[in-house]
Amino acid sequence: MSLRARITTPEPETGNGPSADGGNGHLVPAYRTKLLEEIDLAEMSALAPQERRTRLERVLGHIISREGPVLATHDRASLIRRVVDEALGLGVLEPLLEDATITEIMVNGPDQVFVERAGRVERVPVRFASNEQLMQTIERIVSTVNRRVDESNPMVDARLPSGERVNVIVPPLALTGPTLTIRRFPRAYALHELIALGTLDEHILSLLSAFIRARFNVIVSGGTGSGKTTLLNALSGLIPGHERIITVEDAAELQLQQSHVIRLETRPPNVEGKGRITVRDLVRNSLRMRPDRIIVGEVRGGETLDMLQAMSTGHDGSLATVHANSAEDALMRLQTLASMSEVEIPFPALQDQINSAVDVIIQLSRFPDGSRKVVEIALLSSHGRETFQLASASRFDARPMSADGKVHGTFDHLPLPRRAADRLHMVSESVPPVFGVADSADRLATREAG
Repeated sequence: MSLRARITTPEPETGNGPSADGGNGHLVPAYRTKLLEEIDLAEMSALAPQERRTRLERVLGHIISREGPVLATHDRASLIRRVVDEALGLGVLEPLLEDATITEIMVNGPDQVFVERAGRVERVPVRFASNEQLMQTIERIVSTVNRRVDESNPMVDARLPSGERVNVIVPPLALTGPTLTIRRFPRAYALHELIALGTLDEHILSLLSAFIRARFNVIVSGGTGSGKTTLLNALSGLIPGHERIITVEDAAELQLQQSHVIRLETRPPNVEGKGRITVRDLVRNSLRMRPDRIIVGEVRGGETLDMLQAMSTGHDGSLATVHANSAEDALMRLQTLASMSEVEIPFPALQDQINSAVDVIIQLSRFPDGSRKVVEIALLSSHGRETFQLASASRFDARPMSADGKVHGTFDHLPLPRRAADRLHMVSESVPPVFGVADSADRLATREAG
């Protein structure tokens, strides 16, 4: 049963509800109590979520008709919805969670709620009655994953059963009051949909398809909210269906369609601080599971070294994401993250590891109009302990924003290094004609990255 379909009896709240209640927010606690007194919880839990909501709305409607007050039709409907939302799920956040256009919900204290739609952040006319009501909602969320949040444990990461990622930070660390961030489970986009959105073009799709089929190791890089997971999920659709794929994620978001997929997810410590399973634990374990490819949702620590070793020792064709603002930064960050392992490895040796493991870096950026684009595809052309060398195969040339606030530009396609083209040829994959192949002595498109 999902969190938003679970019936619980929270503590009474204080204060007025949001303006959407037509000024009747003060009636919510009393009618919620009356509703819970009249229903059979065991019977309700056996119903499907939508049927459960319909039944509760009908019962509550009878209670209001029987006991008053007399309300306008709009106010009555608002009150019924609010009471049922409080009984079933997350109260004032329920309408936001049901809005498919919202990708992130940010609660900065009880009276400031922001959402992200189409890459843009906006404030919404929703508020909690008080800090106490907001804390009740937060406690309801974290209790479902066997966590607690209080002054002694003021930060919590969790995931709702329906997939949303949740971060909570409360006083004394959060000075503006309890702060809640909910990141929606991203919808799986096919690559042709990303072309329609302008994230890439058909020539880039052809090139990436060849890379995936030829088992190039790919790192998807970008800032927060740039679409790394969305692109990673779309790229995974190019992997042949007969291969055994193991995904490792901090919070499971990937939605692979192949038949032979094993999904692994980390586990936070319990209330006693024990039982934590990290990404590194799962990456190490995945190597014992006979994977054809390993997909890591995001590398952010010592597991980077394990992932690099897997990529360079027989698990080619693997994919991962990393937070970085450019292809050069991605390599530097991989080197830094790999050094966070308990194994002390000199930086030149880590350079050697990255040069032998990573083939392609796909750099994503989010633009001011909310659009996400593949701003560069760079191939690693350095060897051994050489300083990192990158050769661009594609770059997005952005023009100044138009009067309507939209970002326009063109995808420029550049010749592939001879080594990459030869590798594609050896597995019967062709280089899309728009790219071509650079002469082995042509270093114009190659640059140092560290």
